Amino acid sequence: MPFTKLVKNSAYFSRYQVKYKRRRAGKTDYFARKRLITQAKNKYNAPKYRLVIRFTNKDIIAQIVYSELTGDKVFVAAYAHELKRYGITHGLTNWAAAYCVGLLVARRALAKLDLADTFTGVEEPDGEYQLTEDAEVDGETRRPFKCFLDVGLVRTSTGARVFGALKGASDGGLYIPHSEKRFPGYDIETKELDAETLRKYIFGGHVAEYMETLADDDEERYNSQFKGYIDDEIEADGLEELYSEAHSQIREDPWKKDEDEGEKKTKEEWKAESQKYRQKKLTKDEKRQRVQDRIKELAAGN
Repeated sequence: MPFTKLVKNSAYFSRYQVKYKRRRAGKTDYFARKRLITQAKNKYNAPKYRLVIRFTNKDIIAQIVYSELTGDKVFVAAYAHELKRYGITHGLTNWAAAYCVGLLVARRALAKLDLADTFTGVEEPDGEYQLTEDAEVDGETRRPFKCFLDVGLVRTSTGARVFGALKGASDGGLYIPHSEKRFPGYDIETKELDAETLRKYIFGGHVAEYMETLADDDEERYNSQFKGYIDDEIEADGLEELYSEAHSQIREDPWKKDEDEGEKKTKEEWKAESQKYRQKKLTKDEKRQRVQDRIKELAAGN
């Protein structure tokens, strides 16, 4: 009988080290994260900012984050559900909404740094590829706020929504190193970007086209799929104006509040709110009594 070496013996397991929890859960790509947060050795304690974009089923989360030894710190954030304050009440996870969220987080960051007037970005989006450049202020050169795109585990295919948020943040005045290769309208053969196609996506033109097609081909499905638009009397030819107005309002006031939004809750009020939904912990006698009551119910049912 041939000799078989036992590889996974006690010595192997005594030296085995489990991977990080978020790696085991498949939530974090640490290979990419390490390269995104590693700071320059010749710049003491200079944070490296990331534009973190995440999509949920009903929302878009955009945050500018920097890392410290104690963990990640969020510098500023914006969410798609906040777009309702600017008149966008439907399609909060599409490409055009992603652009608006990117624009919102960029304007908030620059307003917080008192750079909103210095770096205005692209006020009238035309779909052209351009990066934010240095600005002259009182004879001095000011560099724009720089951050790097963090896409997480999203597949970075051409036309993906995550690049809509990138384009919005770049047009908003942030300097985010990128190329035009992943924007909608980029032709891999000619290696050129069709600005008209990209502009159409920024203003929801692709949604408008789909609405018109569906209205002509399948009215029942159109009434079902775009019920919210129909109820609010939003038509396909009015989407561009809707998004254009939202862009203007975001630039005018990136911290706009809801009209029906009252005073912010205090820490104690939020704590009381959470206690309402927390189940009371039962004592041992209460648990025993609950079991006895359950037994009686089952016996009575039989």
